[in-house]
Amino acid sequence: MKKALIIGAAGFAGRYLIRHLHEDCHMEVAATKLANEQLDGLPVEAHNLDILNKDDIIELLFAVRPDYIFHLAAQSSVSVAWNNPQLTIDINIKGGVNVLDAVRELYYKPRILMIGSGEEYGHILPGETPILENNRLNPGNIYAATKACQNMIGSIYSKAYDMEVVLVRAFNHIGPEQSSIFVVSDFCRQVAEIEMGLREPVMYVGNLSAKRDFTDVRDVVRAYALLAQYGEKGETYNVGRGKAVEIREILDKIIAFSDCEIKVEIDPAKIRPVDVPIIEADITKLRQATGWQAEISLEKTIEEVLNYWRERTDKG
Repeated sequence: MKKALIIGAAGFAGRYLIRHLHEDCHMEVAATKLANEQLDGLPVEAHNLDILNKDDIIELLFAVRPDYIFHLAAQSSVSVAWNNPQLTIDINIKGGVNVLDAVRELYYKPRILMIGSGEEYGHILPGETPILENNRLNPGNIYAATKACQNMIGSIYSKAYDMEVVLVRAFNHIGPEQSSIFVVSDFCRQVAEIEMGLREPVMYVGNLSAKRDFTDVRDVVRAYALLAQYGEKGETYNVGRGKAVEIREILDKIIAFSDCEIKVEIDPAKIRPVDVPIIEADITKLRQATGWQAEISLEKTIEEVLNYWRERTDKG
């Protein structure tokens, strides 16, 4: 049985990836988390790990001996990155280099999937949408810049040290259990609280004109597993639905699932200092390498996220 190690598994995508690798890919799964995080109830061998400590990573790799490594550990919030650039740089760049250097210490070559972001492309010129993996990078925020740096370093390591590194630029993924610091989950939480009478029937939102490529997290982790197995080393693959949707349309879909009369107001605190107008993936390369395509509709995901927050709100 193949063994997978997920670094940074306590986050949103990590929990779904654990279930997918165990239940659908029939892999033995080990995973790392921070000391204050929990992975209870999941079919996983859990380890505490700080990726800023390279020696601890080396020790863990020799103990686990994974066939596949999924590097998910990241500071992934754009808003947090604006407020704490140093933390974002430390985790996303220094932490990623520590993982790569630790793998170099092994006596064999596991496959490594390093997760980046569609935000790396930044401000896209007219005619560049949907965007290809070889497009120039023009990050529009600090988080995106750190992920672009991680991608370039991963590519260099793959070539210079003959490592089995596959690189991903993941576009917006959504689903139940996602933190409400992200837009779809935030909107759904607000609607659930309005329905329960916990707040006035007013939704506070940021920029509604931005267009993003949203994919259900369960489809995303399927793509991760396929790329870890079949992606070409040193190559970067977009992972997304392949269609950008305006945030305003997302908001309208969420409100349509509710019977409440809801007013929408702009909250200046939710407006980013710099926002990219449109991010949409060309996923031809992913499909050619793996045969992957999104299976879960945007409407179904939104309804499930809203129901998740309704249940949480009902339980207090």
